[in-house]
Amino acid sequence: QVLPVESGGGLVQAGGSLRLVCVASGRTSNIYYLAWFRQAPGKEREFVGRITPSGDSTFYADSVKGRFTLSREDAKNTAYLQMNSLKPGDTGIYFCAADAIYGGASAHHYDYWGQGTQVTVSS
Repeated sequence: QVLPVESGGGLVQAGGSLRLVCVASGRTSNIYYLAWFRQAPGKEREFVGRITPSGDSTFYADSVKGRFTLSREDAKNTAYLQMNSLKPGDTGIYFCAADAIYGGASAHHYDYWGQGTQVTVSS
């Protein structure tokens, strides 16, 4: 079992950067795909990106491709989401999720979720 805990959210102006951190506790956390999803007020949760257990492959939503970068440090059971060139449309609660099998873009594939961290981008 894995328990993701997110941090690093905050308020930033458009064009700025933030780095979100996901610490996934659990002895076998390094075998899980780790993904980020986000949810804006009144909207459904949407996929942002995910990284493989080995960290050698990433996959992003078209809306963040080229601006966001995923990485992970298994020694620290930690994944990072570096967000650059932020836009007001990036505002929302960002969730870290873990999945041992599929690692796709569908939220229902992910068994373990954090509580989320708020990101607000002002114009």
